[in-house]
Amino acid sequence: MLDIATQNNFHFDTVQMPLNVMDGNFRSFGQQVLPRALKEGIGVLGMKSMGDGLLLRSNTVEPIDCLHYAMSLPVSVVITGIDSMKILDQAFEAVHTFKPLSEFEISALLQRTRTAAAKGEYELYKTTSHFDGTAKNPQWLG
Repeated sequence: MLDIATQNNFHFDTVQMPLNVMDGNFRSFGQQVLPRALKEGIGVLGMKSMGDGLLLRSNTVEPIDCLHYAMSLPVSVVITGIDSMKILDQAFEAVHTFKPLSEFEISALLQRTRTAAAKGEYELYKTTSHFDGTAKNPQWLG
């Protein structure tokens, strides 16, 4: 996508991508896209810090781990879904307790999730069309 944009003299101001504790272990946006976006001066909107809640089902990380990890990356903003007061309080807790994770802490989180992340089963937006609105609504393509 970025290559095609460059070929057509188009520059994105921002890109939105899933960045989470499992991403670094499987088809990684953080390793493959994030560095290029930063190099090209493109703002990065990090999303899916908990993979739509699926990452938590792996029993390898807690919500605060996920948020602190995403907030420690070189992003412009971390987008987190909030559908209840409990989740809003969780987001406030993440902000109040946040200090950027060290390289060692990031490495430890990635190691802790390595086995669970290996096949992408907790990142369905990478392995299935489950979250693909266009696949479900082909009429959007005209």
